[in-house]
Parts: sequence; C-alpha cells; structure tokens
Amino acid sequence: MQIYLPIAETSVNAFTLLGVGGGVGLLSGMFGVGGGFLITPLLFFIGVPPAVAVATGVNQVVASSISGVLAHLKRKTVDLRMGTVLLIGGLIGSIIGIWFFNLMSRLGQIDLIVQLSYVIFLGIIGALMLQESLRALIRSKNPTAPRRKLHIHTWVHNLPFKMKFRTSGLYISVFPPLAVGMGVGILAAIMGVGGGFILVPAMIYLLGMPTKVVIGTSLFQVTFVAAFTTMMHAITNQSVDVMLAIFLIVGGVVGAQFGTRIGLKLRAEQLRILLAILVLSVSGKIAFDLLWTPSEFYSITVPGRF
Repeated sequence: MQIYLPIAETSVNAFTLLGVGGGVGLLSGMFGVGGGFLITPLLFFIGVPPAVAVATGVNQVVASSISGVLAHLKRKTVDLRMGTVLLIGGLIGSIIGIWFFNLMSRLGQIDLIVQLSYVIFLGIIGALMLQESLRALIRSKNPTAPRRKLHIHTWVHNLPFKMKFRTSGLYISVFPPLAVGMGVGILAAIMGVGGGFILVPAMIYLLGMPTKVVIGTSLFQVTFVAAFTTMMHAITNQSVDVMLAIFLIVGGVVGAQFGTRIGLKLRAEQLRILLAILVLSVSGKIAFDLLWTPSEFYSITVPGRF
C-alpha cells in the first residue's frame, strides 16, 4: 500500500514505514537508546530526502522519551537543576544548529552535510562503543583485571561560577553542562537525533554524574530539545512531514514492547557489542552511498525545495 508523503514529495510503502519505525522501536527497547541516530539514516535508505528525514525523525525521539522521563521522575532519578542547565545550553545549540541547517539548505549542501555528519559521528561513537564493550566483556570473564575509573577530577572542575547540584552530589561550574547541552542541541538540529548517545557518556565521564541519575536527566533534556528542534524546523523550513511522523511513531511504540522483552534475555555486554556493530554498519552504508558512483548523475527539483 503506497502512501504519498506531501513534504518529502515521494511515495513510500506504508508497511515499510511501519517496519522502519518498528525496527527502531525494537532496537530502542533492546538497547535503551532513543533511536534517533538510527531512524534518520534508515529514512535516507528508503528515499526520504535528508532534510525531511532529519526534521521528522526528531518526532520519534520526543515520543519515545516522554514516557521514560515520567518513569524516572516517579523514581526521583532526575536531577532537575542539572537538567535545566543542560536544557538552556541545548536550546541555544538548537538555534545555532537550525541557523546552520537553513544556511546549508539555501546553498544546496544540506544533504551532503547531514550524511557526512552521520558518517563521522556514528563511526567515532561506534568504534568507541565497540572498544569499551569488548573491554567490559573481557573484565566479566576476568574479574581480577584492573578497572578504569569512570570519572577523574580535571581542570574542568576548577572553572568559576560553580553551582551545587544536590541530586547528583556535585559542586561544579555551570560552563561544562552548558557546553555539553549546546553541543547536543547543535547535533539535534543538524542530524535529527536526541543526542543521548553523546550526552550520556559526557555526563558520566566529563561531569562526573552518578549513573543512577544520568539516564533520567538525559531524557529530560532530550525531550525538550527535540520538541523545540521539531518546532523550529517546522516554522523555518517546513520540513516536518506529519504523515511520515505518524507511521514512524505507531511502529516505534509497538516495536519497543517486543524489544524490551528481547533485551531482558541478553547480557549487557552482548547488547553493547551488538549496538556498536549496528552503529558502525549504518555509518559504513552511508559512507558507501556517498562514495559509490550514482546511477543518475543529476536530478531535477523545484527551486527552493530540498
């Protein structure tokens, strides 16, 4: 059953869209990630223009994050003060990212910028995840192996304008959280991701936050930044396709239920290795598409569109 996506200006099989949303929801349930960094490349692969894929894919992040935030708020595992500082930085970064996104769109280079961003960031993140996962697997088999400290006190914690974050048990400068939030906001605007795959490691290793409050605080920031980014994309360049978003969200909700059940049956080390391999595979596929000679050397589009 083919459906026409008015903003993307293409026809796509409805079951394919449900499958993409369901597949990302499945992975989200298995690995505990928002899935934004996977759903956008998958939309590339089925013919959705990168500009529309980025703007619409963020909707999936918002939908998958809200329920998680509510659950963590009930458990009191959200540092609202830290989340607010991260959110302020995220909103500033999102505005910068939207400006850059629109500039590249006017220059006709946004497709290339988005795809290169995915190749670089997914490649780096996937490699680091695979390395850390293999180390964790080795440690699990050899408990006597030396363990690396999660957090080391560095020059970052000597910066001025310190603030006390009681829930996290930290007394640090507001500049590092603002900078981390800003970076995530820029990525959300340009890549259509929530940024959790960057935010969570930064909160643990750079800010030194305890793991028990990291996930909830990350989801708090990601939810509002992703919603703001979606709104800005819709207002500034009208690239949010509501029909596409609906199918992705419906598929994602169903897939997440099955993913959660599967994830409970696998070991944490195995899950991280599988996710790292998946991230590297997506990065490799996008890189291949960029380097491989296309079947058509040019295409005709309406001026002012994507």
